[in-house]
Formats: sequence, structure tokens, C-alpha cells
Amino acid sequence: MDTKEYVTFTITAKDGSEVEMAVVDEFDFEKEHYVVGAVIKNDEISQEGCYIYRAVISGDDFTVEKIRRDFDYRRISKAYLEMEDE
Repeated sequence: MDTKEYVTFTITAKDGSEVEMAVVDEFDFEKEHYVVGAVIKNDEISQEGCYIYRAVISGDDFTVEKIRRDFDYRRISKAYLEMEDE
């Protein structure tokens, strides 16, 4: 069986629970770095959707920040989808 290792990070959901996410992609847009994360359930990546977070890199490590403004999230998501289409 061939298993793929993913870089993971944890976010805090609205209900206060911690959710483990896998980095499935990353990209740069307007001088910022972003990661695309998918929820991990039962050691598998959920197919229910992906979410984009701003990545703050510190040496070999990183943290993620939620993109707070809906306008910014839509603009960054659109840019990512356009990059994927190329």
C-alpha cells in the first residue's frame, strides 16, 4: 500500500474544537504566501472541500492565519483557481 505523507497544521473551529488539516497546495499572491488545506478525518483527507489560509513562515516552520475579510478571501480564491487553470 502506497501512503502519501502530508504537512499538517491545526486550526480552531468556530465551536472551539481543534481540526487537523493537510496542506494540499501552496501559492504566492500579491507578495503573500498561502496554503490550501483539507480536513483530515480518520487519517484520510476529506473530499468535502479545501480552505485557503495565509501562511506566516518562520524558518522551517509556519503558522496559518484565517483570511478574515470575505472580499479578500473571494479575491484570493479566484486568483488561486485561475492559477490552477493554467
